Amino acid sequence: MMDAGTLLRVLDAVRPARVWLAGGWGIDALLGHRTREHRDLDLLHRADQEPAVLAALDGLGYRETLDLRPVRFVLSDGRTELDLHPLVFAEDGSATQAADDQGATFPYPADCFVTGRVLGVEVPCVSVAQQVFFHQGYDARPHDLADMRHLREAFGVTTHF
Repeated sequence: MMDAGTLLRVLDAVRPARVWLAGGWGIDALLGHRTREHRDLDLLHRADQEPAVLAALDGLGYRETLDLRPVRFVLSDGRTELDLHPLVFAEDGSATQAADDQGATFPYPADCFVTGRVLGVEVPCVSVAQQVFFHQGYDARPHDLADMRHLREAFGVTTHF
Protein backbone atom coordinates (compact mmCIF):
# COMPACT_ATOMS: atom_id res chain seq x y z
CA MET A 1 0.00 0.00 0.00
CA MET A 2 1.07 3.56 -0.68
CA ASP A 3 1.15 5.79 2.41
CA ALA A 4 1.20 9.59 2.53
CA GLY A 5 4.81 9.77 3.73
CA THR A 6 6.00 7.73 0.76
CA LEU A 7 3.93 9.90 -1.58
CA LEU A 8 5.59 13.06 -0.23
CA ARG A 9 9.07 11.49 -0.55
CA VAL A 10 8.32 10.65 -4.20
CA LEU A 11 7.16 14.21 -4.90
CA ASP A 12 10.25 15.66 -3.20
CA ALA A 13 12.52 13.36 -5.23
CA VAL A 14 11.13 14.32 -8.63
CA ARG A 15 11.35 18.09 -8.10
CA PRO A 16 11.99 20.29 -10.04
CA ALA A 17 10.22 18.21 -12.73
CA ARG A 18 6.51 18.98 -13.04
CA VAL A 19 4.19 16.21 -11.86
CA TRP A 20 0.56 16.01 -10.67
CA LEU A 21 -1.37 13.53 -8.57
CA ALA A 22 -4.35 11.83 -10.16
CA GLY A 23 -6.53 8.87 -9.22
CA GLY A 24 -7.31 8.14 -5.59
CA TRP A 25 -4.47 10.14 -4.08
CA GLY A 26 -5.41 13.06 -6.33
CA ILE A 27 -8.95 12.95 -4.97
CA ASP A 28 -7.68 12.76 -1.41
CA ALA A 29 -5.41 15.77 -2.12
CA LEU A 30 -8.43 17.75 -3.35
CA LEU A 31 -10.34 16.80 -0.20
CA GLY A 32 -7.34 17.56 2.01
CA HIS A 33 -7.45 14.23 3.84
CA ARG A 34 -7.07 10.53 3.20
CA THR A 35 -10.34 8.69 2.62
CA ARG A 36 -9.07 5.15 1.97
CA GLU A 37 -6.00 2.98 1.48
CA HIS A 38 -4.29 3.33 -1.87
CA ARG A 39 -2.69 0.47 -3.75
CA ASP A 40 -0.58 2.80 -5.90
CA LEU A 41 0.09 6.38 -6.85
CA ASP A 42 -1.09 7.75 -10.20
CA LEU A 43 1.42 10.37 -11.21
CA LEU A 44 1.11 12.54 -14.30
CA HIS A 45 4.35 13.99 -15.65
CA ARG A 46 5.56 16.14 -18.50
CA ALA A 47 6.74 13.74 -21.21
CA ASP A 48 9.69 16.02 -21.99
CA GLN A 49 10.85 15.65 -18.35
CA GLU A 50 10.53 11.86 -18.24
CA PRO A 51 14.31 11.18 -18.14
CA ALA A 52 14.69 13.40 -15.05
CA VAL A 53 11.66 11.83 -13.37
CA LEU A 54 12.95 8.31 -14.05
CA ALA A 55 16.43 9.17 -12.77
CA ALA A 56 15.00 10.62 -9.56
CA LEU A 57 12.76 7.60 -9.00
CA ASP A 58 15.62 5.22 -9.77
CA GLY A 59 17.43 6.91 -6.88
CA LEU A 60 14.56 5.84 -4.61
CA GLY A 61 14.82 2.24 -5.85
CA TYR A 62 11.93 2.26 -8.32
CA ARG A 63 12.28 0.05 -11.41
CA GLU A 64 9.97 -0.35 -14.38
CA THR A 65 7.72 -3.40 -14.10
CA LEU A 66 5.16 -2.73 -16.85
CA ASP A 67 5.45 -0.77 -20.09
CA LEU A 68 2.17 0.25 -21.72
CA ARG A 69 3.61 3.33 -23.44
CA PRO A 70 2.57 5.62 -24.89
CA VAL A 71 -0.38 5.55 -22.45
CA ARG A 72 1.33 4.70 -19.15
CA PHE A 73 3.96 2.63 -17.41
CA VAL A 74 4.45 1.25 -13.89
CA LEU A 75 7.42 1.44 -11.55
CA SER A 76 7.84 -0.50 -8.31
CA ASP A 77 10.30 -0.53 -5.44
CA GLY A 78 9.03 -3.95 -4.32
CA ARG A 79 6.65 -2.41 -1.77
CA THR A 80 4.81 0.33 -3.62
CA GLU A 81 3.81 1.04 -7.21
CA LEU A 82 3.82 4.24 -9.23
CA ASP A 83 1.54 4.41 -12.26
CA LEU A 84 3.10 7.09 -14.49
CA HIS A 85 1.21 8.89 -17.24
CA PRO A 86 3.20 11.05 -19.71
CA LEU A 87 1.59 14.32 -20.81
CA VAL A 88 2.46 16.41 -23.85
CA PHE A 89 1.88 20.12 -23.23
CA ALA A 90 0.74 22.80 -25.66
CA GLU A 91 1.82 26.45 -25.47
CA ASP A 92 -1.50 27.41 -23.84
CA GLY A 93 -0.84 25.13 -20.84
CA SER A 94 -3.24 22.40 -21.90
CA ALA A 95 -1.97 18.87 -22.35
CA THR A 96 -2.83 15.53 -23.89
CA GLN A 97 -2.14 11.97 -22.84
CA ALA A 98 -2.10 9.10 -25.27
CA ALA A 99 -5.23 6.96 -24.91
CA ASP A 100 -3.94 4.12 -27.07
CA ASP A 101 -1.19 3.39 -29.58
CA GLN A 102 -3.42 4.45 -32.50
CA GLY A 103 -3.26 8.22 -31.85
CA ALA A 104 -6.32 8.75 -29.63
CA THR A 105 -5.75 11.15 -26.74
CA PHE A 106 -7.20 12.25 -23.41
CA PRO A 107 -7.49 16.05 -23.02
CA TYR A 108 -6.23 18.05 -20.04
CA PRO A 109 -7.42 21.68 -20.12
CA ALA A 110 -4.90 24.20 -18.80
CA ASP A 111 -7.09 25.01 -15.80
CA CYS A 112 -7.20 21.39 -14.59
CA PHE A 113 -3.71 21.62 -13.04
CA VAL A 114 -4.37 22.70 -9.47
CA THR A 115 -3.11 22.02 -5.96
CA GLY A 116 -4.43 20.09 -3.00
CA ARG A 117 -3.05 18.97 0.35
CA VAL A 118 -1.57 15.73 1.70
CA LEU A 119 -0.70 15.75 5.41
CA GLY A 120 -1.12 19.52 5.27
CA VAL A 121 1.51 19.87 2.53
CA GLU A 122 0.47 21.59 -0.70
CA VAL A 123 0.80 19.17 -3.62
CA PRO A 124 0.09 19.41 -7.36
CA CYS A 125 -2.97 17.49 -8.55
CA VAL A 126 -5.71 17.61 -11.16
CA SER A 127 -9.00 19.38 -10.61
CA VAL A 128 -12.33 18.02 -9.47
CA ALA A 129 -13.69 18.43 -13.01
CA GLN A 130 -10.79 16.44 -14.47
CA GLN A 131 -11.25 13.68 -11.90
CA VAL A 132 -14.95 13.45 -12.76
CA PHE A 133 -14.13 13.43 -16.48
CA PHE A 134 -11.83 10.43 -16.07
CA HIS A 135 -14.29 8.53 -13.91
CA GLN A 136 -16.71 7.63 -16.69
CA GLY A 137 -17.14 5.08 -19.44
CA TYR A 138 -16.29 1.99 -17.42
CA ASP A 139 -17.80 -0.25 -14.76
CA ALA A 140 -17.13 1.44 -11.44
CA ARG A 141 -15.36 -0.48 -8.71
CA PRO A 142 -16.33 0.07 -5.06
CA HIS A 143 -13.48 2.54 -4.47
CA ASP A 144 -14.47 4.51 -7.61
CA LEU A 145 -18.01 4.83 -6.27
CA ALA A 146 -16.67 6.02 -2.92
CA ASP A 147 -14.28 8.50 -4.56
CA MET A 148 -17.09 10.06 -6.60
CA ARG A 149 -19.38 10.17 -3.56
CA HIS A 150 -16.67 12.12 -1.68
CA LEU A 151 -16.38 14.61 -4.54
CA ARG A 152 -20.17 15.06 -4.73
CA GLU A 153 -20.41 15.62 -0.97
CA ALA A 154 -17.42 18.00 -0.74
CA PHE A 155 -17.84 19.98 -3.96
CA GLY A 156 -21.49 19.60 -4.97
CA VAL A 157 -20.58 18.22 -8.40
CA THR A 158 -22.49 15.77 -10.55
CA THR A 159 -20.67 12.54 -11.34
CA HIS A 160 -21.32 9.74 -13.81
CA PHE A 161 -21.78 7.13 -11.09
